[in-house]
Amino acid sequence: MTFPFDALSACRADLEAEASANDPQAAFPAEGIARLRKLGVLSVTLPETLGGRGSGTGHRGGMELLQLLQLVGQGSLALGRIVEGHINAIRLIACYGTADQLARAAMDVHDGALFGVWVTDGASPLRMEHSDGGIRLQGEKLFASGVHHVTRALVTARTRADTTYMLLVPLDGTRTVSPAFGGLAGMRGAGTGRCDFSATRLPPDAMIGQEGDYLRQPEFSAGAWRGMAVALGGIARLTSLLRLQLVKRGRAESPAQQARIGRALIAAENAYLWTRKAALTAAVQDRYDVDEVAATVNLARIAVERAGLDVLELVQRGLGLSAFTRANVVERLVRDLATYLRQPAPDETLCEAAAWFTHHDLPRPEDMS
Repeated sequence: MTFPFDALSACRADLEAEASANDPQAAFPAEGIARLRKLGVLSVTLPETLGGRGSGTGHRGGMELLQLLQLVGQGSLALGRIVEGHINAIRLIACYGTADQLARAAMDVHDGALFGVWVTDGASPLRMEHSDGGIRLQGEKLFASGVHHVTRALVTARTRADTTYMLLVPLDGTRTVSPAFGGLAGMRGAGTGRCDFSATRLPPDAMIGQEGDYLRQPEFSAGAWRGMAVALGGIARLTSLLRLQLVKRGRAESPAQQARIGRALIAAENAYLWTRKAALTAAVQDRYDVDEVAATVNLARIAVERAGLDVLELVQRGLGLSAFTRANVVERLVRDLATYLRQPAPDETLCEAAAWFTHHDLPRPEDMS
């Protein structure tokens, strides 16, 4: 059975309409999540033995997940962020958890659970300590996507010995949550906020993996390709809107505008090619050196960011002030993409990747099947 990509493509306009309607109130895309759940998007990366498709693993699985995330991003970057976080959590449990933990997570997914990965600490960093045969938490997480709607949060917490572990925390609505400090200009529909885990008690089997697994390479860097795939959808949608709106206004034949359209198409295609390389390298990472996988995905991350920034400038210059009016969907998309592209430590990421490829050639996973 193949994934229903046609059905996912057909709902792009509805996902976009929901994102625009939700943006002023920073409302969560509940209808979009329900629609994607029905299509099987939230279970697609589970192993086939647990009711999924194993998407994201192997050449075919990598390309399938790339197409899926790109399509979601075309409809709504905020929704794409929620989906990408959910898939990221499942991936980390599959990589580092036990077979029983993955099986329980799969049951939760099929029962309607929404997972998320929250790792950014607030003023009170999240700490853990063993107490009375279990684990006690103290502290908070910031920039937690879907803070009011995620029901299973995979978080990082530090011990008194300053080591880091991953924990899977069931969320039942009893914890203190609040919107992101000051509110974000873009990605408002992602429902990003703060969650206080103080006094939370967990059983010992809430711990996923071993000390330091969250930062373990190549998975720590390799997982970034899924975020690129979502951003790729936003880049493609803005490029299409630039063309469509210039044609509608009778401006597409202007040489200056044709040059902008051409550069936007080049940037979008560059973003796709780099995302594809990153996806394939990560999907067959056992064939490469650990550092090679991490460096490839990191280089791709910077390339996609650059392509996105180029498209943002071209769209705003090409459409002029109309790109800044609330009535134009471009205005929200520009805010969403600009916010989504703000990934941590871009300079460090670029330098580390460049240092590796100063002495090595880029891998060619696209030649594999």
